[in-house]
Amino acid sequence: MKLYNTPTKKVEEFKPIKSGQVLMYTCGPTVYSKQHLGNYTAFIYWDTLIRALMLGGYNVQRVLNITDVGHLTSDADTGEDKMQKGAKKEGKTAWQVAEEWGNDFLKNFNELNLTEPYKISKATDYIDEDLELIRTLKKKGYTYQIDDGIYYDTAKFPQYAKFAHLDIKALKAGARVEHNPQKRNISDFALWKFVQLGVAHDMQWPTPVDLLDKPGEVAGFPGWHLECSTIIKKELGDTIDIHTGGIEHIPVHHTNEIAQSEAATGKPLANYWLHAHHITADGQKMSKSLNNGYTLDDIKERGFKPVDFKMWVLQGQFMTNRNFTFKDLEAARQRLNNWRAIAALRHQLTEPEDTKESIKMLNQLENDVTQSVNDNLNTPQALAYVDSIFSKLEQLKLSEIDREALANFIKFLDDLLGLGLDKSTPDINEDTKQLIIARQLARDNKDWQAADELRDEIEQNNDIVLNDRPNGGATWRYID
Repeated sequence: MKLYNTPTKKVEEFKPIKSGQVLMYTCGPTVYSKQHLGNYTAFIYWDTLIRALMLGGYNVQRVLNITDVGHLTSDADTGEDKMQKGAKKEGKTAWQVAEEWGNDFLKNFNELNLTEPYKISKATDYIDEDLELIRTLKKKGYTYQIDDGIYYDTAKFPQYAKFAHLDIKALKAGARVEHNPQKRNISDFALWKFVQLGVAHDMQWPTPVDLLDKPGEVAGFPGWHLECSTIIKKELGDTIDIHTGGIEHIPVHHTNEIAQSEAATGKPLANYWLHAHHITADGQKMSKSLNNGYTLDDIKERGFKPVDFKMWVLQGQFMTNRNFTFKDLEAARQRLNNWRAIAALRHQLTEPEDTKESIKMLNQLENDVTQSVNDNLNTPQALAYVDSIFSKLEQLKLSEIDREALANFIKFLDDLLGLGLDKSTPDINEDTKQLIIARQLARDNKDWQAADELRDEIEQNNDIVLNDRPNGGATWRYID
């Protein structure tokens, strides 16, 4: 497998730390409200990566975090806590908001048929570990205290700018991060934020005295960047194989993760970094304020299914910017329906004649799809290969299509892309099969009225439509 590695800006051959095993971490959602479609896009890309690795024989230990504390409204360390902001808006506590939208995220995660992670880690479950990591950094001289928290001194980490190729000297107050005049360097970031007097904050913990430069009792909460470093170290170790996230994480969040983790351990945090690009909606950045932050519930209300959106995502590559429209979603649904029609053929194949050509095509297709996905997750090319061969299968006689080869390929495709083709295309019942046979006899006898009446009966009582093939006979397919 070859993957584009952000720090080197090159597509590299993937080589795991340990043969047969992949340690992987994915930056998960901040659960202060319902997630929009843009939030789920990256998870679909990474699901394909996981599935491809598993099909390649790897044991994938992947941790997905849920940020339920510490993420402020800026990517730096200023503004309101997003969880607290969500709580205020809904008239609930931050704990209640975290539970509600965390559960909603996991429900949608399952509806998209995404591979269950090795571990789902909520940030609030790692407070003791957060404090211990700060303690390690303090002992090594990387921390200092100001009025609003304990900060990381980026000047002490010479390679700080390397990952994102930052020009530290060019950074200006209010540009990359909001300026705090007490910070030693504009790029310094909070490891632990203090709860200010008079500010409501549901999620807070006592700050251990040994972490403070100035004595006193003060409550606080972990910085957003610290949480990911802590979870990775606790659940996966000092160095992992693959770290994934969004492209917006590169200049701040992931840069800060690297600084604090590698300063603490003296080891690389991750060997491969993958970043998904943004999607827009109707030509604009997807956001709730623009009223285009579409959710899975929104597309379901318009008659679409989560799997239709999954197909739309797979039609693009993770390193390309995408624009979502309902017109394009409809096209993705039609493509999926065409695939389901081919999948349903495995129940309708007649006594085989010469199926060698179909076996050859399907075996080559599996190889082509695998190579495409293994080439930096090139799913658009993989999907094009499938379309091409499925179109050729439609031109063959049913007796020329090998049942086992088709069934095996559908299973492979489901294992790789998680589109549920097999499950969504079960065989029809025997009574309906007999009606289809009777209709074909009527057609053979040129009794068109009886054939039409039987077609109406079949299609009205089942979720299928009939398709008369140019080379004789009729096949059925499910209606979406």
